[in-house]
Amino acid sequence: MAGGDGERVEGGNIMMPIEGRRVRVGVLGAGRWATMAHLPGWVRDPRCELVAICDVDRGLAEAAAETFGAGDVSEDYRAVVERDDVDVIDVCTPSHTHFELAMAALESGKHVLCEKPVAFDFRDTLRAADLARSKGLKTKLGFTFRYSPAMLYMKELVDQGFCGEPFIYNAYEQNSQWLDPQTPLRQVDPNADPTRLQTSSLEGYGAPVIDLARWMVGSGFSSVVGTMKNFVPERVVRATGQMTRINLDDGDIFLGEFANGAIGSVQTSFVTVGNYPGIEVRLYGSKGAIITRLVQEFGIPETIKAATPDEVEFKELEVPERFYPTGGGPREDWHTLFYANLTKNFLDELTTGTTENQGSFDDGAWVQEVINAVEISVHERRWVEMPLPR
Repeated sequence: MAGGDGERVEGGNIMMPIEGRRVRVGVLGAGRWATMAHLPGWVRDPRCELVAICDVDRGLAEAAAETFGAGDVSEDYRAVVERDDVDVIDVCTPSHTHFELAMAALESGKHVLCEKPVAFDFRDTLRAADLARSKGLKTKLGFTFRYSPAMLYMKELVDQGFCGEPFIYNAYEQNSQWLDPQTPLRQVDPNADPTRLQTSSLEGYGAPVIDLARWMVGSGFSSVVGTMKNFVPERVVRATGQMTRINLDDGDIFLGEFANGAIGSVQTSFVTVGNYPGIEVRLYGSKGAIITRLVQEFGIPETIKAATPDEVEFKELEVPERFYPTGGGPREDWHTLFYANLTKNFLDELTTGTTENQGSFDDGAWVQEVINAVEISVHERRWVEMPLPR
């Protein structure tokens, strides 16, 4: 049995809402993304209390705690995860640490928000999702873009039938942050085998638009075929500061067939000219089409346009005020604007009796399964059927 967002709901315990007090949060990681998005999102909501921040660099943790008002700092994640006065653990650390930290938090009975991916193998993410369910805990992935005001509005229009039967989904991720090989590349293994292509762009930048594919189309992929390319073979690696041969996918495209009959394409890259976040999704259906673009340009972080068979010229829509977080507006920076909606949504789920848990580890497992299927397709040069073997 599956929930509305694909969550497997059989078995497990029922989560009791957190009522009569603030939700107490411990954050693991105090780097750039934590201070630009996660921490501002939490402290913006009066229902939240920031209890502790942890980072292996204690100086970063102390600086973040002073800026955002955390009560305590630590260099040891276990000291935060095992606290009795923490309800939620937020994992905002390098990707290879996510699974260990998320599992430790769940084992300690904490709800978890984790940056993507939870794990590089979708089966491990399913294990984490099952553990959360067995303990009556809620989970949330850092699928930031499904919480942008324009994307939330698009989802409402799709659910209301604006597009009719979905035919074609297109998603693009333009991002030229690493077009210049002198720009230090983060979170790569400088010791990896240079003869085998590492997955990087597809996992880091494909995940959000793959997530949006199922959310908007209403069905998962039944088969995929893809290609990956390494356009800039030598780069400076942040971990070493050295120019290194790094064989990774800095550009990729895959096609997919959805179980409900729709078709789709996804393109992600480190080397496509344009400002980030650089997300664009398009849904074409029997009754209409919507294009939502999340690109910070000229002070505006997002736009949404729509057309119908009778009015084929795409017209820009105004995003209703109800989709903005408190104090937010159409000119707020995307880092804080989108993430404030993510933390608000998670707090809504934690403080009410709702069974909804959108963007959960179950959703993350499905997204990672698609990524793993595309990896197989690329290395074996063939279409790959889904679901993959468990």
